[in-house]
Amino acid sequence: MNFRDIFSLAFRTVRSNKLRSGLTIFIIAFGIMALVGIITAIKAMNQKFTESFSTMGANSFTIRFKERNIRFGGNGREVKLKKKGAKKEKISSLGKIITKREAELFVNRFNFPATKSISLFGNRNNIASYESVKTTPNITMYGGDENYLLLNGFSLQTGRNLNRIDVHAGRNVCILGYDVAKNLFRGRIERAVNSVVRINNIPYRVLGVLESRGSTFGFSRDNVIITTYSNLNRNFPSRYSFIMAVMTNDILKVNTAMGEAEGVFRSIRKLSTTEESNFVIDRSDSIAEKAINSLRFLTISATVIGLITLIGAAIGLMNIMLVSVSERTREVGLIKAIGGKSKMVSRQFLMEAIIISLLGALLGILLGIIVGNLFSFVLKTGFVIPWDWVLYGIVICTIVGLLAGLYPAIKAGKLNPIEALRYE
Repeated sequence: MNFRDIFSLAFRTVRSNKLRSGLTIFIIAFGIMALVGIITAIKAMNQKFTESFSTMGANSFTIRFKERNIRFGGNGREVKLKKKGAKKEKISSLGKIITKREAELFVNRFNFPATKSISLFGNRNNIASYESVKTTPNITMYGGDENYLLLNGFSLQTGRNLNRIDVHAGRNVCILGYDVAKNLFRGRIERAVNSVVRINNIPYRVLGVLESRGSTFGFSRDNVIITTYSNLNRNFPSRYSFIMAVMTNDILKVNTAMGEAEGVFRSIRKLSTTEESNFVIDRSDSIAEKAINSLRFLTISATVIGLITLIGAAIGLMNIMLVSVSERTREVGLIKAIGGKSKMVSRQFLMEAIIISLLGALLGILLGIIVGNLFSFVLKTGFVIPWDWVLYGIVICTIVGLLAGLYPAIKAGKLNPIEALRYE
């Protein structure tokens, strides 16, 4: 018998035992579905991260406050208690936030050819109102300057940007996020420009409205209001640290600019050569890279879950094939009695195990892609198919079928035809 005959016979046998074969196929499919489904969801999350951070160019970086790292014992830089009369030890500035004065000094002293910006985070529980319309207290406020929109990937739909006069004077002017303007002006965005809205009961003149940026993981990125950092610092004082952003005109100059920026800001922070920097310099694209890398743990977890399920499925498949060998002992004896060889019998049982595994793989891959793309639909990303894991799933299930069917196939091939024909 050739391969085609063996495959045809094995497939008919699998089809004739619908219940047994179906249960095994669904067990294998569940493992592959868990594996492919989670991988598909992770790829959708990666795609969303990439879209969300695509506005952060690889040629820019930020300087921000580093929180104090409290240590006990050894090498800490915290203040040590001294006996009365002892000399005052220098206090570490690791817990010192970046002030408005320091941020402005940096922008003035940093002479590298680049675009610079200062920003300040407000908070996330602000209320905006216009006439009788009021928003819920979930608006995020940011303070920036004339370069803030450019360095943070915002675009204006209508109106104008902040300018240097607005920043220096600290005027009560603002730029509304798309969702805020749509809610306050009932969808008529063009009415927002030059209108006066109240933010936490403080009047602000609207300079412009931002283009919509969509949402990330169900959270709107358009529910924001941007004013100048000087105004935000005056009207909504907080303990948040100022942030400086720098964008060079050439990606090859970024590392040089980062080194020069660190030297300039260390002098502004009055740090000695032996002191640790109390600020962090991050490339903008590294934020996205860190977020994406954090998803690797989920990939590992999905792989482990899928493999454990497949091991269980392989054991179940082997048991079913052993039962099949026992039930078809007379059939095997008859095949051998009419001239069938042991290799042909073994190949038939082995082919049955592989067919069941591959059917489980195909069903599991299909279900996994559907389940994973339900998550993709929620995130509003494109349809995702993890082609590499589709291939891995087929290969893994082929190996599972081979391993699970090998022992039953060998056992069937070794049956004595005379004893097999007597078997009841």
